[in-house]
Amino acid sequence: MAVTPVRLSGPWLLLLVGFAVMYVPLYWVASQDLWQTDELGHGPIILGLTGWLFWQAREQIVTAATLPVPALGWLLFASGLLLYGLGRVFIVASVAFASQIFVVGGGLLLLGGAGALRAARFPVLYILFMIPMPASVVDAVTGPLKGWISVIVVDLLYAMGYPVARAGVMISIGPYQLLVADACSGLNSMFSLAAIGALFIYFKGRDRLAHNVIMIASILPIAFAANIIRVVTLVLITYHGGDEAGQGFLHGAAGIVLMAAALTILFALDGLLSTTLRKPTPPHTDTRATNI
Repeated sequence: MAVTPVRLSGPWLLLLVGFAVMYVPLYWVASQDLWQTDELGHGPIILGLTGWLFWQAREQIVTAATLPVPALGWLLFASGLLLYGLGRVFIVASVAFASQIFVVGGGLLLLGGAGALRAARFPVLYILFMIPMPASVVDAVTGPLKGWISVIVVDLLYAMGYPVARAGVMISIGPYQLLVADACSGLNSMFSLAAIGALFIYFKGRDRLAHNVIMIASILPIAFAANIIRVVTLVLITYHGGDEAGQGFLHGAAGIVLMAAALTILFALDGLLSTTLRKPTPPHTDTRATNI
């Protein structure tokens, strides 16, 4: 039986047009500034994925619509408009981008009620990955991460017999010195892996709560461990191949090693949990009639 596609009515189209009028200029500004940096270069990818998620869920959102919830809907919508205005006027990108969640959530409640918002809950929450972290938060987190990574990397290489030492976040190995820079803190990879991991968990749709909780809780530790692998790789490349090898093509390739290692660990953990947390098979019962 053919399924008739759901067509968006006037109010839904009006919401989409209004959203585009507000946020396309914001995306354009970000593409010229924020999204040009290494730290926030994932922004366009998250934007594309978010749009694709909403497109995939469009029929569920419309068909799941219930009675509008005007009180909460207008509260969220107005809060989003206020945050958007503050963010644009005072040039605070994190506030302007965060306003999307309130605008979209409020619009869904006004047009489709709790049912529409429930159907769109994952795409709405996925907008979180598009919000750039404030510089104060980045600075507060980056410093400790670099320190921990430096200590762990030096301890690992020393245990392997390499002539390595550390002074703060400066790693000395043989005749070379390497600074663990902000980009090596792993914060960017944690953010990127969290976005990928959330998408993976959503589409896998595991029915065990414990499975999903463990997967979500493991994302940041996995990203941290993968970044240690990346830094160890770069230090060893520099030690055996020299500065040019460590800072050249292989430096960029180490980022691929990081993501590949992180995703491998994540997928392996998912497979392990799907085996160990598998629901027990109900005992077989003989349903054949018995003569008495």
